[in-house]
Amino acid sequence: MRLFLRPSEAKPPPEPLRTDDRAAVLVGMGIWTGLFVIGLLVPEARQSGQGRWLGSCIAGLLLGLVALHYLRRRDRRR
Repeated sequence: MRLFLRPSEAKPPPEPLRTDDRAAVLVGMGIWTGLFVIGLLVPEARQSGQGRWLGSCIAGLLLGLVALHYLRRRDRRR
């Protein structure tokens, strides 16, 4: 067994897989939205000073919007 191949012996790299990145981002945003609604409906979370959980959900949604904008720009360039 050899560790290195000559360039003439190497196989070409495979083609990259096409994925639906937009669907993955939308699923993640849906999960963050659901957690935000649950956080609003559970009064114990708001009364115990756990406001950072709601802030985390909002941050997740905002990052999802940034990702959608990035994906839209990337697809336009292709």
